[in-house]
This record gives sequence, structure tokens and C-alpha cells, in this order.
Amino acid sequence: MQKRIFLGSIALAVATLAAGGVMAQTSNTFKIGLILPMTGQQATTGRQIEAAARLYMAQNGDTVAGKKIQLIVKDDTSLPDVTRRLAQELVVNEKVNVLAGFGITPSAMATAPIATQSKTPMVVMAAATSSITQASPYIVRSSFTLPQVSVALADWAPKNGIRKVITLVSDYGPGLDAEKYFKERLTFNGGQVTEALRVPLRNPDFAPFLQKVRDGKPDALFVFVPSGAGAAVMKQFLERGLDKAGIRLIATGDVTDDDQLNEMGDGALGVVTSHHYSAAHPSAMNKKFVEAFGKANKGLRPNFMAVGGYDGMRVIYEALRTSKGQGGGDALLEAMKGQIFESPRGKIFIDAQTRDIVQDVYLRKVEKKDGQLYNVEFDVIKDVKDPGKAK
Repeated sequence: MQKRIFLGSIALAVATLAAGGVMAQTSNTFKIGLILPMTGQQATTGRQIEAAARLYMAQNGDTVAGKKIQLIVKDDTSLPDVTRRLAQELVVNEKVNVLAGFGITPSAMATAPIATQSKTPMVVMAAATSSITQASPYIVRSSFTLPQVSVALADWAPKNGIRKVITLVSDYGPGLDAEKYFKERLTFNGGQVTEALRVPLRNPDFAPFLQKVRDGKPDALFVFVPSGAGAAVMKQFLERGLDKAGIRLIATGDVTDDDQLNEMGDGALGVVTSHHYSAAHPSAMNKKFVEAFGKANKGLRPNFMAVGGYDGMRVIYEALRTSKGQGGGDALLEAMKGQIFESPRGKIFIDAQTRDIVQDVYLRKVEKKDGQLYNVEFDVIKDVKDPGKAK
């Protein structure tokens, strides 16, 4: 009896979600439900993505294919249960046409079943675990994956005197991806990961882990932590004297986040990272993007989360334009697949099969330019697919 009631409630929820999608497509308003961490540990992610989404709308208008674009921003505080509840409310009550945002992997994963049930396209603008796009056929990603950027650094390291490495990652999906793919590629290239350290995602204390690194005396420490936590890693790395002990810090670009880089001070100079975006990317389009973003946000420098939000909005706008404002989630989804366009980060491509992003990955070094710290690109790997799917 209880099982029948449970299954019946699921069927009712699915029917309600589907009905919401039908009603949404008949309206002259096109609603984007943007779910982001606006408070808490990942608040910088939410701030950057919302600012970029609003900048895109300011530059490209709020009417597409006869539909008035409405952006509805919700704060999930990086708690997956909250994300799931907000997503369901947005689909059922607000009748949104697209769900977007998603600062961390658990939040994206919590929403995937709702996207599937309601046939609502879900544009992941931040979360970077490889498997996210496999959680629902309605997920499209405009950010990046950790395997994309970790493999590039594992190719660079052995060519530059780094063979013995300790890894330090946040203990959740993206961190495990970074650890796995960095280790696999470094080992393939003749290097060695001597120890793999994992720190809690929430309220991490890096000090005891960094002491282990100092005692282990590797050539380098490879780090992944989510956006917003990089400054704490850098501060404690220097306080523990790892740099003076001859241990190099190499990392994914989350650590030298453009949003925090200047606050890290000159101790960050020379740190080598691999990532898909830098505010110092020398293209004309990026220079215009950085200038416009700063002007609209009291001098704030855009980071890689901002470019994920900006490009995610472009994917949504273009899908609406291509489908001429007709049809529901399936029509929008098909129009998102295969998009190729120039981004502030360089050329990007939404792979039609995986619905994941293909993009250039850059090797960068922290340098001082005009009195400010920047991630200055010195090499590029073109058209990188997610290694988690390239197999």
C-alpha cells in the first residue's frame, strides 16, 4: 500500500512538472531560473555568475524571438537539498523555461532528476565534475571539467623538473576528478604521486595537510580547491614555508582565482596553473568583456565563473533564437547542442553527443602587470574535450 502511494506521488510530481513545461512555452515571457550560492562559502561564485548574466542581458537586450527574458535568481547557499527544492519550485510554480547556474557538483546532481522529469534544459555554468552531463539528457555545460584542466598540468610538470608530486584536493566530485586524472597522466609521463591528500569541502583547515606536504618533500604540490578557497591555501602554503623548502605550488586555476588573486600578494608570483580562462587573456573580445564587467560592477574583475555564466546566457539566447521561440524544452535542448562561438576565453564548442564543452586550456604563470597580479598565459592546448568522455 505504502509503495503504491509513493509511486503515485512520483507520477503526480512528474505530471505536474511536465504540465509546467507546456504552460511555460505558451507564454510570451521566457523565464530563466538561476540557482546560485549567493551566501556562504561559495558566495563569490554566485556573485560572479549573476553579474555576468546581467551584463550579457544588458549588452544583448531582454527580448529574443518575441519573448521577454526574465531572470529569476535564487540563493541555494550551496546546500543540495535547498537546490532541489528551489528547482522544483521554479519549474512548478514559476514555470521557468530553463534552469541554470549550479555552483557545486552536489547541487547540480540534486537537480538533474527534475530537469529530466520536466524536460527542462539545465545549463551548468560552474560545477565541474566530469559526470554531471551524464546525470540527465537535459544538462548542457558552459563552464569546464576538472579533467580538462588537470591533464594539461600533468603534461607540463615532468618537462619542467617536477616528477615527484603530492596532491591536495577538496574531498568531493571535482577534487576526486582532479586527483585521478592528474595522477594518471603524470604517471604515464614518468612522474609519481607520492601521496594523495583530501580535505573536507566545508570549513577546511589546510594547515595539518600542508605540514604533511612539507615533511614529504615533493618537487611540487598539486592543488584543487573550489573557487573562493584559493586564498586560504596560498596563505597557509607561505606561512608553513613550503616555498622556502623548495616545494613548488602548481594548481588548477581555481586556486589563483582572478577574483582573489590581488589579495594573495606577491607570494603568489610564479605559481603555475592550468585553466580555461584568465582575465589577462589577450583577445580583443576579452579585453572588452573585462572592461564592461568592471564598469558594471564597481571595478570587479571577472573570473572563470563569470565567463561560464556569460557564455551560458549566450547558449540560452541562441537556442531561443534558433527555435524561433517555438516548442518546449526538447526544441531548446537541440538548439543548444553543437553551438560554436567565440567567447572571452577563446573559441568554444558544445559537443552535440556529450552536451559538454570543448575548449582551449591554457598554462599560466602569476605575474605582475601595471601593479596588479594576473594569470598570464604562456602556452595553450587547443580544443580540449573532457578526458572523462574522450575515452
